[in-house]
Amino acid sequence: MATTETPSRLRSWMLEGLSDMGKAGRQSQAVEAKPAHRGQRWYRVMCLTGVDYFSTLGYQPGIAALAAGLLSPVATIVLVVVTLAGALPVYRRVAEESPHGEGSIAMLERLLSFWKGKLFVLTLLGFAATDFLITITLSAADASTHLVENPHLTDALHDHRMLITLVLVALLGAVFLKGFLEAIGVAVSLVVIYLGLNVVVVIVGIYHVATAGHVVTDWSSALTAEHGNVFAMIGVSLVVFPKLALGLSGFETGVAVMPHVQGDPDDTEENPKGRIRDTKKLLTAAALIMSVFLIATSFITTVLIPEKEFEAGGQANGRALAFLAHEYLGNAFGTVYDVSTIAILWFAGASAMAGLLNLMPRYLPRYGMAPHWARAVRPMVIVFTLVAFLVTWIFDASVDAQGGAYATGVLVLMSSAAIAVTIAARRAGQRNWTIAFTAVSAVMLYVTVVNVIERPDGVKIGACFIAGIILVSLLSRLARAFELRVTHVELDVMAERFIRDMASRKIRFIANEPDQRDKAEYRDKIEQIRNDNDMPEQEDFVFVEVTVTDPSEFESGLTVRGEVLHNRYRVLTLESSSISNALAALLLHVRDETGCTPHIYFEWTEGSPFAQFLRFFLFGQGEVAPVTREVLREAEPDRDRRPRVHTG
Repeated sequence: MATTETPSRLRSWMLEGLSDMGKAGRQSQAVEAKPAHRGQRWYRVMCLTGVDYFSTLGYQPGIAALAAGLLSPVATIVLVVVTLAGALPVYRRVAEESPHGEGSIAMLERLLSFWKGKLFVLTLLGFAATDFLITITLSAADASTHLVENPHLTDALHDHRMLITLVLVALLGAVFLKGFLEAIGVAVSLVVIYLGLNVVVVIVGIYHVATAGHVVTDWSSALTAEHGNVFAMIGVSLVVFPKLALGLSGFETGVAVMPHVQGDPDDTEENPKGRIRDTKKLLTAAALIMSVFLIATSFITTVLIPEKEFEAGGQANGRALAFLAHEYLGNAFGTVYDVSTIAILWFAGASAMAGLLNLMPRYLPRYGMAPHWARAVRPMVIVFTLVAFLVTWIFDASVDAQGGAYATGVLVLMSSAAIAVTIAARRAGQRNWTIAFTAVSAVMLYVTVVNVIERPDGVKIGACFIAGIILVSLLSRLARAFELRVTHVELDVMAERFIRDMASRKIRFIANEPDQRDKAEYRDKIEQIRNDNDMPEQEDFVFVEVTVTDPSEFESGLTVRGEVLHNRYRVLTLESSSISNALAALLLHVRDETGCTPHIYFEWTEGSPFAQFLRFFLFGQGEVAPVTREVLREAEPDRDRRPRVHTG
């Protein structure tokens, strides 16, 4: 008996919450649920994005030193200018356009329709998956670096970096399997402690720079000898700064946490102007704080740490600020700094995992492009954890090696955001903003292209995610092709009257593809149906006509309108992404409302069955009669209660 219960118990545990999503989601997955709380002050919510954004200080100075060498502070200033003059205005506009935390992907989804929009969103989801998954693996790798390089532990753990990274990733997955509730309070504590420790390190570093004046002189002399004049330094920095693009991360997360922002008491879901205003404060404050730290840390690490220590195997590789903490404040303070860094990096991974679990179900189920089990959290956690294991193994748990992949995911999303706000500004007739955002888009695209050329790993990983997402999505869409996917049916007054009149007799519908809609079309159609089915003239019919809107949409509501044409013919008109699904949903609704079994009559469509199926799959049309019957068969297993489909 135990052997039969175990799989069932395991399955129930794995798919816990799946049924809830099924019913709730079918009512309208396109509408965001209202938050269960009134939110919290913007500066507390800032810490949610801060665990991702600010934690990059754990590895950003070291990556900048490796990428730009002595020019690291100058290249970082260029990065800060791009942050404040480019990324910040873009995401302030994104906050206006998507105040419920949907982000730039949802903006582009609204701007692009049909299959091209869906495929574009799937591509962006691939890069978003790259961004979030590399956040998990890179953060775990850097956390293990801080652990391994701690003077108290280096002898015992130095050869176990890969194992420690995998354990951290597995621990993250285990926490989500148990049930993880993102706590703003924890994020606030981690960010306050971490930034406070970094303030101490920066102040001490600046003090040592000021008291040992020769380090600045040595740096300046070496910089002049290597690059000549100031203009040459700026020119090289403009070329080099794309390698520092990790310092731009955090803006997409900043928009994603918008639903947690309290806003004003009179905010509504349709017009949350207080939430938008405070989110702009959040983004601005985070960008300013990070900009100050980026400039300060790149300067002190460049002038105080020997260049060889940044290289692979060096004590500052992936942990430049921790190196300074141990060097100038002692191992006790350095150990506290390491613990704080490990904690915030781990929490950044948790934030990324939560982002993945929120992002994928937001789009894929609504597109019909997710397996049934993808609605449940635990199976997705296992999938993402296994992928994180693979990525960690491929990159040998190296922070430097994963920097390119992480930057690619971040930059693609930021480029898409810049393009989205440019299009939005253009459609709003805002000429100056259109020009400004076009310039920002050009800069973001330049940074992205340079990063891809120099470090193609990110595109390779992104391409793998994109291919996997598209393949699984199309297979899922095929598997769910005959699923009833109308969320609700509404009839206007005239349509309800037609149904009520027919309910006293036998309910008979004729499926008609609208053409000229003249009297002859309807007269000939009735005559043909009567002849094909050997029915007497007194039989009464109502025509049903479906107009296909966007065939790439999977789920939608159905509004049915009734009209009388030519003073004689009653017609129900519907708009849907699929003719067959609309007809099946109407028949089931009529059955449930009247208690009578409706009949519908079709004319066979000539042509190849395979070609007709492709027309149905891609364009919502094709051979309507057999597909309608198949949809009804899946939706209603009881044959006696199933509406009748007739063809002739």
